[in-house]
Amino acid sequence: MLEPSQNNELPPIPGKRYFTIGEVSDLCDVKPHVLRYWEQEFPQLKPVKRRGNRRYYQRQDVVMIRQIRSLLYEQGYTIGGARNQLVETTKDGEQAGPPALREIRRELEEIAEILRF
Repeated sequence: MLEPSQNNELPPIPGKRYFTIGEVSDLCDVKPHVLRYWEQEFPQLKPVKRRGNRRYYQRQDVVMIRQIRSLLYEQGYTIGGARNQLVETTKDGEQAGPPALREIRRELEEIAEILRF
């Protein structure tokens, strides 16, 4: 597992529509059982469930998981504190906190670089 200060070294999120729990686990460096636990603790995290209750996460879910990971592992929040922080963030009209905005900006820069060719 990455050290808490190395959240910036997480792999980029691929341009897929849906991700399995294993893929999200690798993208966010969080074990699958932790992801299932976070689904119970954070009402914002709602993956689509299909056949056999298999979870399929969308891009915004992956960004949310990375934000939760940052709050818990880097910023030292408790589960309750992170939940309150996410509620406050959405009340203020911001849909994504600073870690998510950095991720979106980096991905947009990658897209712009591709379009230059």
